[in-house]
Amino acid sequence: MTIRVPIPNFSAPAWILLASCVHAGVAPVSDAAGGSRFTNSLGMTLVPVPAGEFIMGSRHGDRDEEPLHRVTLTRTFHLGATEVTNAQYEQFDPAHRQLRGKLGLSTADDEAVVFVNWHDAAAFCTWLAKKEGRPYRLPTEAEWEYACRAGTTTEFHTGDTLPAAWHNNQKKSWFPDPERKDRAADIHPLLVGRTPPNAWGLHDLHGNVEEWCYDWYGPYDAGAYTDPVGRAAGIFRVSRGGSHSTELRFLRSANRLGGVPEDRSWLIGFRVALGEVPGSPPRPAIVGAQLHEQAVRQDVPAGVTRGPDPARPFFRGPRRFVRATPTSERGPYFEHHHVPALTELPNGDLFAIWYTGKGEQGRELHFIASRLRHGAAEWDPASESFFSPPDRNPHTAALWWDGDRTVFHFQGISAAGTWGSLALLVRTSTDNAVTWSAPRFLNPEHGLRNMPIASVVRLGSGAIVFSADAVTGGQGGSAVWVSEDGGRTFRDPGAGRLPPEFREGGSGAWIAGIHAPIAPLSDGVGLIGFGRGNNIAGRMPVSVSRDLGATWTYRASPFDPLGSGQRATALRLREGPLFLASFTKNMQLRDAAGQPRSVNGLFAAISFDDGATWPHQRLITDDGPPRQFHGGAWTGAFELGPTAAEPKGYLTSVQARNGVVHLISSALHYEFNLAWLRAPMPAGP
Repeated sequence: MTIRVPIPNFSAPAWILLASCVHAGVAPVSDAAGGSRFTNSLGMTLVPVPAGEFIMGSRHGDRDEEPLHRVTLTRTFHLGATEVTNAQYEQFDPAHRQLRGKLGLSTADDEAVVFVNWHDAAAFCTWLAKKEGRPYRLPTEAEWEYACRAGTTTEFHTGDTLPAAWHNNQKKSWFPDPERKDRAADIHPLLVGRTPPNAWGLHDLHGNVEEWCYDWYGPYDAGAYTDPVGRAAGIFRVSRGGSHSTELRFLRSANRLGGVPEDRSWLIGFRVALGEVPGSPPRPAIVGAQLHEQAVRQDVPAGVTRGPDPARPFFRGPRRFVRATPTSERGPYFEHHHVPALTELPNGDLFAIWYTGKGEQGRELHFIASRLRHGAAEWDPASESFFSPPDRNPHTAALWWDGDRTVFHFQGISAAGTWGSLALLVRTSTDNAVTWSAPRFLNPEHGLRNMPIASVVRLGSGAIVFSADAVTGGQGGSAVWVSEDGGRTFRDPGAGRLPPEFREGGSGAWIAGIHAPIAPLSDGVGLIGFGRGNNIAGRMPVSVSRDLGATWTYRASPFDPLGSGQRATALRLREGPLFLASFTKNMQLRDAAGQPRSVNGLFAAISFDDGATWPHQRLITDDGPPRQFHGGAWTGAFELGPTAAEPKGYLTSVQARNGVVHLISSALHYEFNLAWLRAPMPAGP
C-alpha cells in the first residue's frame, strides 16, 4: 500500500509519495490487531494510522509551532477513533463516577471523560495494556498531529476553516466565574463521535476536549526527526486539539497546548494509542537557556549588607527594569508589561518577574524575568520565559525569600485564557532563582481566590501569609493563604464564607478591596491590608485581622481610593514603621519650608502606630525638573517632577538587607531609605 500526503514545498515536489510500513521495510505493530480497525475489550474502536512522514508545525500560528520540521513515523500505530469516555475510564477508576457532572459537565456514559490529569491518563493506558496484553499508551505529540492532519496541510483537517458541525461553544470563556459565566452556553454535552471523522476515520480531533499527549512540552528544533518523543523533561505535558469553550484558532491541527501534569479540569481528556513507544531518544531538556539563569553567583557577597548611610536621605530612580522590546506580533515580548513580583535573593541580586501579553485575557500571556545583579548599574535584558504554560493564562505571581536559602514562587494558572479559572501552585528555588522545583498545587481546584498578589509576609509565629484576589472584577475583596508548616501546606481561612459587607466598623472574612497588599502589625501577630475598590467614605479601605486572616475589621484610610491600573504596596520596615506606597490626586503636602504643595501620582507614607496616623508623606520623585517618562501597562507617558509622579502602575516592594527599599511599578524601579521617607520634600522656589 502506498499513500500520498501533501507536504509544503521545501524545495521538494508539492506531493511526495510516502511509503507504508511494509514499503519502508519496517514491521507493522506487533499486536493481534495487525493493521486493521478493531474494537477492544472496552468497546473502543482503534483505527490504524499508517507510517509516513509530514511537515510538523505551522507558519501561521503561534511561535511555538515553528520552526517547521520534517517528521518521519516509521511504524503503523493505532489510535482511538474517539476520546476515552466516562464509561470506559470508570472501568479502570470507578471512583471517577463521583466527578461526573462536576460544574455541570460530562454526565453521560458516552461523553468524553474530563477531570483527569496526565498521570491518570497514563495510568489508564498502563491498566488497559495489562488487561489486554497490548502496548497501550498516550500518543506522542508528533503522532497526534500526523493523525489529525490525515494527509492535509491546512489549518484544520477540514480545510482552512472549521465547519459548524465541530463547534461547541467556541469562544473566550470565563467559566466558572459566577459573575461572568453564561451558564446556558457554558454547560453543554461532550458526546464523543458526533463530528464527522477525518480521512483516516478519527473523530473529535478539533475540539470537544483537549487530549493529553505523551511528551513533555518544549520548543521545536530545526531539522528532520524520526519517531520523536519530545523533550527529556519539562514543566508541562503537551495537550492537543483544543476544547469546547475555547476560541477556534486554538483548535487548529498544529496548535500546541499543555498543562502541569497534575492538573485536572473540565477542558482536558485523552484518547489512547496502541503500539510500542517509539524508540528514539528524547531531545534534551532546555536548561540554562535564559539570561536570568546564566552566570549567577552562588556565594553571598561580602558587602551585601552595606548600603547608604542610614542617617542621610537616599533616593535613586526611576530606571527601567522592563527591558523587553516587542519584535513580533507573536512575541515573545508584547506591549503590555504588567503585574510584577520582586524579591531580594540570597546572593544580593534583585529578581523580578512580570507578565507580557497583548492584553490580559489572552492565551499568549506568559511570565518573563530579569535580575539586577549585585553591584550592577542596570537590570539585565528580560528573559523570554520564566513561567510559560502553552496557551494557558498564568495570572498572577508572587515571590518571597525566606531569609535563608529558599525562594518561593507562587503562581495562578488558568484552565483557559482568562483569570476566571485559576488554580494555585508553588515552586521553590535554592540556587538563587536559577532552577526551580516542579510545580506543586496549593489549591488544584480552578476557580476564584487563587490569583496571588505580590505581597508575602512572615509573622512572628513563623506563619507565612500571602494575599490573593477573591474575585475577577474590580469590587469584592481579597483573600489570604496561610501556611503554619514552613510553606509545605497552605489554607484559605475565608474560603466558603459569604462576601462581607464592607463598611466602616464592619467585619468579615475577606480583605476589603482587590489587589490588596498586606503587612504585619507591630505585634508580629496581626495583619493589615490596603485594597482597591470597596471604598469606605470615599477613601481607600483598610482591613485588619488579628486571627491569621479568619476575620477582618474595616475602616477608612486617609488616602485617595485606587483606580484602574493601580495597585498599592506595603511593608513592615526593619526599622519598625509601616510603609505604604500608593497613588493620589491633588494631595496637599508641606515642603521643607512648611509651604503647602499640591502633588499628584505615586507617593509614600510611613506610620509608627499601625496605620492610625501617617506623619510622613511625600511624592516618590527625585524632585528634579519636570520631564517625560514612560511606564508600563496602563501607565503610558507621564511627567515626573517636583509636583508630579508616576500616575499608575501595579506596585510591589522589598527592603534589602542594606536597608534600601526597592519599589517597582509596571516598568520602573525606585530606591530609597527610611531617612528619605522621613525627610520633607525640598522647599519650592
